[in-house]
Amino acid sequence: MIDWNGKRVIISRTDSIGDVLLTLPIVAWLKEKYPAITILFLGKGYTKSIVEGYALVDEFIDWNDYQGAAKKEQVLLFSKLRADAIIHVFPQKEIATLAKKTKIKTRVGTSHRLFHLWTCTDRINFTRRKSKLHESQLNHALLKPFGLVDLPSLEKVKATTVNFHIPEIQLPKAFVLDEEYTIFHPKSQGSAKEWPVESYFEAALILANKGQKVVFTGTDSEGESFRNQLPTHENILDSTGKLSLEQLMVLIQKARNLVACSTGPLHIAAYSGINTIGLYSPRVPIHPGRWSALGKKVNILVNDINCADCAAKKDCNCVSNISIAKVLEKLK
Repeated sequence: MIDWNGKRVIISRTDSIGDVLLTLPIVAWLKEKYPAITILFLGKGYTKSIVEGYALVDEFIDWNDYQGAAKKEQVLLFSKLRADAIIHVFPQKEIATLAKKTKIKTRVGTSHRLFHLWTCTDRINFTRRKSKLHESQLNHALLKPFGLVDLPSLEKVKATTVNFHIPEIQLPKAFVLDEEYTIFHPKSQGSAKEWPVESYFEAALILANKGQKVVFTGTDSEGESFRNQLPTHENILDSTGKLSLEQLMVLIQKARNLVACSTGPLHIAAYSGINTIGLYSPRVPIHPGRWSALGKKVNILVNDINCADCAAKKDCNCVSNISIAKVLEKLK
């Protein structure tokens, strides 16, 4: 077995915020086993603040810097990273090919991608779609070439979230709130089954009329889809399109609660340690057993864990049937 202390390892995960947060625990495993290992995280630029918030990552590499370069320039830039290994957590043919051209000695990927047959030195055979394990546990399967024997328990994976820290930056004055507040994040950019915005509005009005602050979050385009319908109330605030990712992270950390479906801000909230309410479908493979947020204060709501339509993979949006009362019960 190779001693990876002193070696440089790239973890490649160039997709969304939630997926990145469910990948970071493998960094903790590598650092625990090889304290002197150097971890480089290859991701999309918009996830940089998330990755840099994880204390055990040594360097962030922005894949956007490579995509506009010529092939020869990509190889030259990748060679300068002096990597001894790369782990393709999110398989991408272009990156796998580049890693081979760069002659990275150890290249790890799933055996379920045909292009890994000629681009990877280590192809790990495991199934995600039909597995009952959590996504973060399944990511650990790619660590077998580094000495992993058994996948860690979900509780052990959750414990690694303590390595995450929110940047210390100032919020816009309008969102520096002295009172406790709850965040509602209604949209998911199509990545999950969503609770109706009307249910968020009704729940927000109930809280607002009790004197509690509610802040709606989302991108500008997400805000455009519901902003004109947002209830007018002094205790309901709209932050959609008004915050950078770093500011959103700070807003979430300072909140009392966050309610969302399976999307990036839900995972940020869980990592931050606040009361996190996740609204999920029981459908395979998007069920909470696979995709629940990692944290000590996570509450998962499913309308009917035994939904027959979801089990039969019929068209179903039973997330819509989660009652407002059940959501409000989980708020602190």
